[in-house]
Amino acid sequence: MTIWLRSALFNLLFFAWCVFLILTMWLLLPAPPRLMRRYVALWPVGTFRLLRWITGIEIDVRGRERIPPGPVIFASKHQSAWDTMFFLNLDPDTAYVMKAELARIPLWGWYARRCRHVLVDRAGGIGAMRDLVRSAREILAEGRSVVIFPQGTRTPPGEVGGAYHPGIAALYAQAGVPIVPVALNSGTVWPRRSFLKRPGTIVVEFQETVPDGLERKAFMAELERRIEGPTRLLESESRKG
Repeated sequence: MTIWLRSALFNLLFFAWCVFLILTMWLLLPAPPRLMRRYVALWPVGTFRLLRWITGIEIDVRGRERIPPGPVIFASKHQSAWDTMFFLNLDPDTAYVMKAELARIPLWGWYARRCRHVLVDRAGGIGAMRDLVRSAREILAEGRSVVIFPQGTRTPPGEVGGAYHPGIAALYAQAGVPIVPVALNSGTVWPRRSFLKRPGTIVVEFQETVPDGLERKAFMAELERRIEGPTRLLESESRKG
């Protein structure tokens, strides 16, 4: 079967899987948020199986031993829609920092609020920054980790992309938990806005936590170094494979 046919079959089944979950999640709206989060976490479970069975995409997770015990903030590179699922597969209780516009999607907005993700108004200025820190701290206090994409959008492989946003610096200064940089190469097999899904291995690599006590500028430079350099290496590894 050609890559095109495999991709077409995957996209069809992936869409059907998403629709099924969205249309059945409402049954759990009265349930505790923890139960809802576990149901939502079926999304990556089914998707990753479809990827492996149909497209030949495998997943390799490295550096788990670098994740400290307790809640943390994952500061992750963002290349693909795949990234929005991975951390739910890692731990269903993980909360994503996401743009508030996503909450306007019918049904999905209810689930995002019910599962208690962090919704951020990107045009909200200082007020939005305060809401981000407050919401993240509340979630971390519950023992749940938080995922943030510091660049705020997907960046194609081989590109550094946009600047790292100040929200991650605010969390570093005020959240009181370790920041775990995350490098990945998901865009090499599941590119942004691409119909084709190419066989290969998505590698996610957790890096050493960023040291405490850095000044804002030094922190941002160190975080970028710990994400971008390893990401380039993973992309190169994918191309060689």
